[in-house]
Amino acid sequence: MEYVDLIIKNSNVYNTFLQKFEKKDIVILNGKFYYIASNITEVTSNNIIDYTDKYIIPGFIDIHMHIESSMTIPSEFSKMVLPQGVTTVVADPHEIANVFGIDGIKHFISSDTTLDIFYGIPSSVPATNNTLETTGGKIIEKDVLELLKNPKIVCLGEVMNFNDLVCKNDTLIKNIIKICKENKPHLAIEGHCPKITGLDLAKFIYVGVDADHTQQTPESIYEKITNGMFLEIQRKSINKDTIKTLVDNNFYEYFAFVTDDVMADHLKDGHLNKIVKLAIDLGMPINKAIYCATYTPARRMCLFDRGSISVGKIADFIVLDNLENLENLKIKEVYKNGKLYNSENTKKESFPQHFYNSIKCDKAYLQDFVLKTDKIDSVNCNVIKIDKNSTFTKKVIRNLKVINGEIQWEDSGLALLVTYERYGKTKNKSYALVEGTINEKGSIATTWAHDNHNLMVLGTSKEDMLLAQHSIINMQGGYVVCSNNEIMAKATLNVGGIINDGNVEELAENIKEVRKAMNNLGYEHINEIMSFSTLSLPVSPEIKVTDKGIIDTKTQKFINLEVD
Repeated sequence: MEYVDLIIKNSNVYNTFLQKFEKKDIVILNGKFYYIASNITEVTSNNIIDYTDKYIIPGFIDIHMHIESSMTIPSEFSKMVLPQGVTTVVADPHEIANVFGIDGIKHFISSDTTLDIFYGIPSSVPATNNTLETTGGKIIEKDVLELLKNPKIVCLGEVMNFNDLVCKNDTLIKNIIKICKENKPHLAIEGHCPKITGLDLAKFIYVGVDADHTQQTPESIYEKITNGMFLEIQRKSINKDTIKTLVDNNFYEYFAFVTDDVMADHLKDGHLNKIVKLAIDLGMPINKAIYCATYTPARRMCLFDRGSISVGKIADFIVLDNLENLENLKIKEVYKNGKLYNSENTKKESFPQHFYNSIKCDKAYLQDFVLKTDKIDSVNCNVIKIDKNSTFTKKVIRNLKVINGEIQWEDSGLALLVTYERYGKTKNKSYALVEGTINEKGSIATTWAHDNHNLMVLGTSKEDMLLAQHSIINMQGGYVVCSNNEIMAKATLNVGGIINDGNVEELAENIKEVRKAMNNLGYEHINEIMSFSTLSLPVSPEIKVTDKGIIDTKTQKFINLEVD
């Protein structure tokens, strides 16, 4: 009689290729599925488990996400998501790359985690170019060639800069795509294509960018999929209409569920499992939702050794107690490489000392927050207006009073946003006015500012802005909220100003307090932290700000604070 490592008897096993459950036994050997059949008697084991009435599905695979969005390190991230059924992720480390370049990526890749973490090569570091923003790191052709040799690299991360992609000039992103095609012809090339349609969309796909993870509508889903694009559906793209579009058109082969960004305080409440459950609640059949969280993502990234419960595949799977728990995605147990996952026992990452001392920004003076003008009584200003349901913004014009040559922004109903270059390269400082953020006296400051991660301070009070800016520098990065010249909440991000190397649960509580403090200042948004932190993202519609000024993200041109 042949001995194996584990036999699971009498469970309802999800068959990926039939997309339905079957009563089967499962045999595991050396961390892989060895045999799957009914009433197995040909092999035996010292470890036999009877899972009668239980349901078994493959481990979830998230192929578009950023560990840095959870503000934690890979080992802590692994500890949080594995109990939620996520057994494989493909991380795009462009946040750590924007701060430290290829060195940051290498330190992430070297992390030892139970969770399987594959990586994409950040394609857009910086997201635009150094005439529009300053970053600490840059990924260039020689870095791409070096990273392509690493077996953990499975894709080119989201291509963002549309203008550089389609212009007639020789550009960095064109060269990077060419290098990838020449060295790994089947490497997936990921895209960032918000509100791109028609000929512009065709231009994206034509050069090889054939996936998109950004916010979708029923119309964009239909156009992109029917033009050959693979979609990665995250939380903000999921509603009744989008799910109906996917279901009615039988688009299951052409999309996968992803998370993109899950912050520390939300991470403990769910990861990809939460996205899948929402899709089911909105009308997607369970068997189809499972398929698009396991098999289609694995296939997209050419991870052919996983994604299904079938012979020879890695034995990553989820156990659900009964049919009710299946419908609610209430997870009982998670197996990784054929072994029951209990807890993370890997060694935490260590980073070089300079990763902890990266905020090289001068401390502000009160005078930094005075806006001078040559106008007499009032001035028309270009203002960034936030959308309370997305990270999109739009430009509006507002008239502000002027007294003695100073714009009276503190009593205008707007907030002042000042962005400081934090790498010690240029000492740039830029100004913008923002509508729809805070309306009480106070300020918010952060270095977790996508994607350049310069220091941003937003406020309605000069004194609170001064305190917030000084506090962030003293912390060497993080998030801080001040009011009435007191710190109301803070979260330290001591590695590069973007991640915390401590306990993720403690970090989650701190982020929760920051969010609450922002709400108390009047910041109302479905995700107030991401809303603020993407005011510096110059590839997201339609008006954002970097250390070099206000940018029209469509034309990639600067806009003056005062209306011309």
